[in-house]
Amino acid sequence: MRVHLPWGRRELGGDIMFLGIDLGTSGVKSILIDGEQKLVAEAASRPLAVTRAHPGWSEQDPSLWWDAVTETLDALAASHPDKLAAVEGIGLSGQMYGATVLGEDGKPLRQAILWNDTRTGAECRELEAAVPDLLDRVGRKPTPGVTASKLLWLRRHEPELFAHIHKVLLPKDYIRLRLTGEMVSDMADASGTMWVDLARRDWSDAMLAACGLDRSHMPRLCEGTAVSGVLLPELASRWGMHRRPVIAGGGGDNACGACGTGVIEDGEGTVSLGTSGVLFVANNTPRNAGGAAIESLCHAVPDRWHQMSVVLSATSCLTWLSARLKKSPAELAALVGDKPRPATDLLFVPFLDGCWSPRDDAAIRGGFLGLAHQHDDAAMAQAVMQGVAFAVLECANAFRASGTDLKRLLAIGGGSRSRVWMSMLATSLGVELDLPEASELGAAFGAARLGMIAASNMPPEAILKRPAIRGVVEPEAAFAASYAQAFERWEAFTGLC
Repeated sequence: MRVHLPWGRRELGGDIMFLGIDLGTSGVKSILIDGEQKLVAEAASRPLAVTRAHPGWSEQDPSLWWDAVTETLDALAASHPDKLAAVEGIGLSGQMYGATVLGEDGKPLRQAILWNDTRTGAECRELEAAVPDLLDRVGRKPTPGVTASKLLWLRRHEPELFAHIHKVLLPKDYIRLRLTGEMVSDMADASGTMWVDLARRDWSDAMLAACGLDRSHMPRLCEGTAVSGVLLPELASRWGMHRRPVIAGGGGDNACGACGTGVIEDGEGTVSLGTSGVLFVANNTPRNAGGAAIESLCHAVPDRWHQMSVVLSATSCLTWLSARLKKSPAELAALVGDKPRPATDLLFVPFLDGCWSPRDDAAIRGGFLGLAHQHDDAAMAQAVMQGVAFAVLECANAFRASGTDLKRLLAIGGGSRSRVWMSMLATSLGVELDLPEASELGAAFGAARLGMIAASNMPPEAILKRPAIRGVVEPEAAFAASYAQAFERWEAFTGLC
């Protein structure tokens, strides 16, 4: 694919570079891709510290984020100076929901309260009471992760600081401020705050007022594919860039990950089995999640939305079992084998870290049901895999209840390497799973793609292609009934029936 940049610059080929920056909770990853979307270079920062002053609290110093970004870009400038100099567009991805509150001087007033901070249960109930039609406005009920509840907590517990808040930014948008001098957020990340009207893709005055805020406290909104600013001249000089590259709106890490895998059309999605599990499905209209604790958000591309649900413990459950049985996860997976098999009568609930979605129950925990003398290591390993698949099915059922049709899913993450695990998942969901050839399809790649769109002004569908597929896992019709029956027992065990 070779096209001309709209302002008459060079062809969008192998000599033009694009930069993706992904700000995670534990560190920053920055990558360079060329105009043909081939990975050229990457750099990772040192780990970022998280402060946990009290149980359930999770905070981070925003200065660490900026230091980590400059660390990765300085590394790329040292290892690939010519490539970094040729960057035309930059995309930003980041950990979602973090409340970064700034004073009039644009500097943080305190540490940011992160996405996994759980102190705001009371504030979530307060928000629901304050805005009775909340679901119609933002599509989902509040949970402690969302930014809005964090600001209510600050208003109640740190009123003097709250009175001096000039702007509230999300983590990656603080990086944007440092890169461009502009206070801007994209639709995908901003919709996670619960301050964005999902259908109108604009700030909700009612939701802001419920938190003691108004539009003056918010950054400007733009689409993830749009130009949000231009790199400051002193930074372009620092990294030897020929021109000041444009910076795309970008998105939260999950929306950017979907852009990396080309998941933008209605009913397409990804199911990721890593330490945690994530089900992500694109929508062509906003969806009301009803009583389920699933995310309903804007996508990083215009006129698209998405739903997302997280299973907190996925492959980590197999890691837990391996520690108990003194066998590696690979050894346990080998015991189960690769061939599709019917559901096991031994049930496992994978809520070792509680459950955030589709139920909001931080206190629930995992367990086996039906353990008997005949159940050996292989049986327990199969039960753990099956239990994770059922937790994902629980999420999928919440999506379907909102009107979402799961047409096809791309399976990613470490768990996708197990053919039998994928068979359990496909059969439980009743959906074909595509296995991509590429092993790394992360948020930084999606962010770089968004930077490419912003710089070239090409339509998103021309850039956000799906990856090449190395295989397809189909549902096993012969075993569908056994999985359906086992899931009914699993639901009853977990208190859903």
